[in-house]
Amino acid sequence: MTGPGAAAHPGNDAERTTRATRTTGTGTATGTGTRRTWPQAPAHRPTYEKWRPPQAGRATALHAGAWWLWALGLATAASRTTNPLLLGLLVGVAGYVVAARRTDAPWARSYGAFLKLGLFVIGLRLLFSMLLGSPVPGSHPLFTLPEVPLPAWAQGIRFGGRVTAEQLVFAFYDGLKLATLLVCVGAANALANPARLLKSLPAALYEAGVAVVVAMTFAPNMVADVVRLRTARRLRGRPTGGVKAILQIGLPVLEGALERSVAIAASMDARGYGRTAEVPPAVRHTTNALTLGGLIGMCAGTYGLLAAQGAAYGLPVLGVGAALAVAGLRLGGRRSVRTRYRPDRWGPRAWLVAGSGAAVAALLIHAGSVDPAALHPGVVPLAAPTLPLWPAAAILIGLLPAFVAPVPPKEASQ
Repeated sequence: MTGPGAAAHPGNDAERTTRATRTTGTGTATGTGTRRTWPQAPAHRPTYEKWRPPQAGRATALHAGAWWLWALGLATAASRTTNPLLLGLLVGVAGYVVAARRTDAPWARSYGAFLKLGLFVIGLRLLFSMLLGSPVPGSHPLFTLPEVPLPAWAQGIRFGGRVTAEQLVFAFYDGLKLATLLVCVGAANALANPARLLKSLPAALYEAGVAVVVAMTFAPNMVADVVRLRTARRLRGRPTGGVKAILQIGLPVLEGALERSVAIAASMDARGYGRTAEVPPAVRHTTNALTLGGLIGMCAGTYGLLAAQGAAYGLPVLGVGAALAVAGLRLGGRRSVRTRYRPDRWGPRAWLVAGSGAAVAALLIHAGSVDPAALHPGVVPLAAPTLPLWPAAAILIGLLPAFVAPVPPKEASQ
């Protein structure tokens, strides 16, 4: 600022700037007065934001066992019905949850393989029904295959012959139920981290768990190697189909699998795998008896739940067997000297995920006892299946993990 006014009041601009930016306590001094600005209250968070699922991380990751319990609940529900509409709804629920909550890990890509395996099972079941016949009588013949005469000792079995619409529909229902069971298992494989599941196993099952985890991760890693090698060959302009290409891809894949096996063995040896503590013989024998009796009881109880007339005794026997097995595993854990670093926590979200699968299974079991005709549509006479409303609504409870489970990092970043 230049001129006479500036000469009469030297330092005018500097003083005004100092007074305008001086801050005292909770107020800001402007000129000769002070204007106080009180701290603002935190913004009110809506209720839905408080329950919004967090981003998946080491501290917020969902327990791997919750995914398996959810998937086993859906599989139990699938075993109680042959209605293709309900089975298709179960496949859709499992697929939606997998699409919403799976990660980019190698094991997360196994869901597509299980879908293809399910389609193969359906096709194989239809093929066997056409070739070997079916006990279902039919009055709507479709075509006739050449029948092969069999020896006298194979009476009751035929190869070829007349194929009816009823027997194909019955075979399709049966194959679709088995395919749905495979899809539910595939959903658990795609969502549950095998390494984190291994950490949650009881100490008595650690050795068996390591073998299972290695077997479960071998196929996904091998598929990832095949995809990587085929992409590299395609970029180099080399063919990816044919017998020659398969042989050239197979050798690096087997070599990579062998290298991973050697690396896993070396890491297990470095961590002292297989070291056990001394346990008295009486405790060891009691552990074996409790574990064996508990497993037999769990098998009998599970068979009772899956059977048509065994639901009354299945649940009590399953509970007693589970209690005996847990007691045996706790005693057997004394021989393991390993420790756990950062064990996974079973929080409220894990209870919601596992509970949703258990609710679907319980409601479908109840529906089978109340209205079995709706869950098992007949094929003689041939009729279109109908969608029972409240069993379908019960299956939709299985969508709960898609809204309460932690969000994978790739989805949270979008």
